[in-house]
Amino acid sequence: MKVKKEIAKLITLLLIVILSAVLFFVGFPISKIVGVYDVKPTSDLVNYGLDLTGGIYVVLQADESEGAVSSDTLDKAIATIRTRIDSLGVKEPVIAKQGTNKIRISIPDINNQQEALDMIGKTAKLEFVGPDDVVILTGSNVKSSDYSLYTDSLGVSSPSVKLTFDDEGAELFKNATEKFLNQVIEIRLDGEVISDPTVNTQITAGEAYITNIGTQTEAINLATLIRAGALPVNFTAVQVQTIGPTLGQDSLMKSFIGGSIGALLVLLFMLVFYRIPGLAADIALLVYILLFLFAIALMHVTLTLPGIAGIILSIGMAVDANVIIFERIKEEMRLGKSIFSSIDVGFHRALSAIIDSNITTVIAGCSLFFFGSGTIRGFAVTLILGVVVSMFTAVFVSRRLLKTIITVGNIKNPAYFGVRGIE
Repeated sequence: MKVKKEIAKLITLLLIVILSAVLFFVGFPISKIVGVYDVKPTSDLVNYGLDLTGGIYVVLQADESEGAVSSDTLDKAIATIRTRIDSLGVKEPVIAKQGTNKIRISIPDINNQQEALDMIGKTAKLEFVGPDDVVILTGSNVKSSDYSLYTDSLGVSSPSVKLTFDDEGAELFKNATEKFLNQVIEIRLDGEVISDPTVNTQITAGEAYITNIGTQTEAINLATLIRAGALPVNFTAVQVQTIGPTLGQDSLMKSFIGGSIGALLVLLFMLVFYRIPGLAADIALLVYILLFLFAIALMHVTLTLPGIAGIILSIGMAVDANVIIFERIKEEMRLGKSIFSSIDVGFHRALSAIIDSNITTVIAGCSLFFFGSGTIRGFAVTLILGVVVSMFTAVFVSRRLLKTIITVGNIKNPAYFGVRGIE
């Protein structure tokens, strides 16, 4: 009866592993079967970094013609640039200070790279200027800026930007439209006239529309620039590097192939050298890899080439824990203890060494995360996550699997554990 239960447990685990792998890499095309909906691959949730999907790498240098730029000014510029990039729907951009007067920006997986470059680098200084060339109000008086469809007197709709002023701006604009009735008020962005409407009536509601913009995309980008605010200083792009998606996909494929070959060699080594424990370790390692991949996808970790290196390194560490445990088990068996007793004692005595080694790795990973930047932090995240998951699979999953396999196969010969000379 006990053997049947263990067989059921083993079959259930293997089915879960197989179905999880299909769910992650393939998904379930349910609509093709029952006509309802598809379950998309979980791998679609994984965010890939600039080096894997392509994008742009930009270094902006602040204009210091009027004096040195403070660290606080760079922080404000970073906050503004981040707001602009977020509007593009970009996942996990990397924005950081470089030196004392530069900002480094990595934007992965974008379609129109020039459009993104134009947006993040514009100063976005908005001004309403009267016919006397005097500034009426600026973007600091704008409370909100949103894309809108403006319908003129003929009923024709066109893309526009709706501006809502704060109390001061509303009063200034009210006085200006009264003063310059039937005259032109120019709307300038970075000194360039983007709209020059004629005032037909006094505007008292604190709202205005920028029209004659062009396309919907241009109107949305303009609204974003105004909403994000002006950069505190002028910036010049001193380095622009475009990484094509083909290059990124090639790097991803090579990493996948290399990681797969390495994992297969590790699985084969464990099976040949440790026999039955190696089989349990191999199944546990597959469970580890799937748990790790699901964690990366669901936590929206951005995967980069160094991050993939962290994954491969953590796979090795997961196997390393099993090696320590299995060697302790073999030592106990050489002392004449029974198989199940050797397993219990081996896992117990190896646990402290495994915990110590993994804690030191986590400490190193945390140091890399808090003091590093960019792809170094990506490496640290995957390393720490891998250590945590490997601890679970090495200590709990491997132990349970090993006992199940021994019970199902009624294994009593120590030779199946790589221990020779003992009957």
